[in-house]
Amino acid sequence: MTRNRFKASGRNDAWFAGACLTALAVWAAADRANAQTARTQISANVAVVTDYVFRGVSQTEAGGAASAGVELTSGRVYAGVWVSNVAFPGDPDTGAEFDLYAGVRPEFVGWTWDLGVVGYLYDDPSGAECDYVEAKVAAARAVGPATVGFAAFWSPDVFGATEDQATYVEANAAWTVSDRWTVSGTVGRQFVSSDLDYTTWSLGAAVMLNDALTLDLRYHDTDEHGFGDIYGSRAVASLKAAF
Repeated sequence: MTRNRFKASGRNDAWFAGACLTALAVWAAADRANAQTARTQISANVAVVTDYVFRGVSQTEAGGAASAGVELTSGRVYAGVWVSNVAFPGDPDTGAEFDLYAGVRPEFVGWTWDLGVVGYLYDDPSGAECDYVEAKVAAARAVGPATVGFAAFWSPDVFGATEDQATYVEANAAWTVSDRWTVSGTVGRQFVSSDLDYTTWSLGAAVMLNDALTLDLRYHDTDEHGFGDIYGSRAVASLKAAF
């Protein structure tokens, strides 16, 4: 979604982020109190893609991107940071995205859950103030060789817009074809209070080249090509290394 369509305001984001982090801190404290051991682990990843696509929409105007991330986990609690270059239509100044996130991953009723908060921060030398925060609820479970899941995100102040709440819901599935091959797909719907709703879907395959490297080939599309070229169909290749 094009960032500079919206008027900036960060007050709602600040209150929302504080409430989410407080709730997660209480949950995390209770979780650690019940855990006998909680070993702290650090993981990292770097990737290159032919196009950075977020919920069906190009974040680099169909150009390539490089990203890197680090995540810290302790028991079911996690926190991390992720960075990528971006390029938005009509905004030559914004060039980088910084995501900060935290949450918990409990297991109950046969599902692995992910309850968290994500902050999307951008370098905005022009003062556009595109930063925003989302709450996240996701769950997944194995069904034979497949994994099925769903996710929902909500923001009270999307891209800094004081009157634009946004909800994104998604269903996803992955099928393990072999030890190294996986086929997966998603169907999602983005709801925005300013009538910028659209549906998006993706389908692709990933192959593990070795224990660290994964090559992914994926097709993305939306039902609102009239919103602009960044909403158009596209095939994307990515190479990711995880450590």
